[in-house]
Amino acid sequence: MRSNRREQSRRKFIKTAAAAGGLLATSMLIPFKSVIFAAEPPADPTKPWMGIGIDIEKCIGCGRCANACKNENNVPREPFYFRTWVEQYTIKNDGEIIVESPNGGIDSFEQKVPEEDIFKSFFVPKMCNHCYKSPCEQVCPVGATFMTPEGVVLVDEKYCLGCGYCVQACPYGCRFIHPTKDVANKCTLCYHRITKGKTTACVEVCPKQARIVGDLNDKQGPLVKFMKDNSCMVLKGHHNTGSKLYYNALSSEVR
Repeated sequence: MRSNRREQSRRKFIKTAAAAGGLLATSMLIPFKSVIFAAEPPADPTKPWMGIGIDIEKCIGCGRCANACKNENNVPREPFYFRTWVEQYTIKNDGEIIVESPNGGIDSFEQKVPEEDIFKSFFVPKMCNHCYKSPCEQVCPVGATFMTPEGVVLVDEKYCLGCGYCVQACPYGCRFIHPTKDVANKCTLCYHRITKGKTTACVEVCPKQARIVGDLNDKQGPLVKFMKDNSCMVLKGHHNTGSKLYYNALSSEVR
């Protein structure tokens, strides 16, 4: 069954790869329509299809989201294992771009660049994009990475070999090999919570409501409203991964 699922995933990727150029061009002209196209919702619009919205303009870099995620999901406390983290971007007047994320932003940030040298500075939360055409799912040799009916990408630890192929394949750097379990680890969109009607730990603790988790098929829901009211874009859209993480105010400097 896992073999069939993996083969179907590869067929979807081959079928849609040719659309990448057109998607990129469309995204420049009609951002909202392009990100909806990129997500490719399932045929049954009555079923939940989960996505994420992040408002960069609201993020204050407090790092409470990253800390809550570690506490909720028992993520190792070492400062290089994260399911979600926050990056600080500082663009200097001379064009230099400085990106920092000390301890994933959990301990907050200290601006080291003198104010007079800063053109602009902002914070960008990062996490799994829960892609519809996820490269990590395609490269897994045993089908341990899979997608739930709600569109959430998960890892079955019973099947995972710890080979690290998925870690290398993810263009967003959102996976790691657990130091004691020796299996792939990543954001689960707090699947154990959202399937019980709760929201994710990171959304729950955000003091500025910079994060939204919702159903893309709910056209009156908060996530779709967020996308309609803002100029939302996906990160690294040229990879044609079908990302379901939508950013408001995503600058070209973000990588």
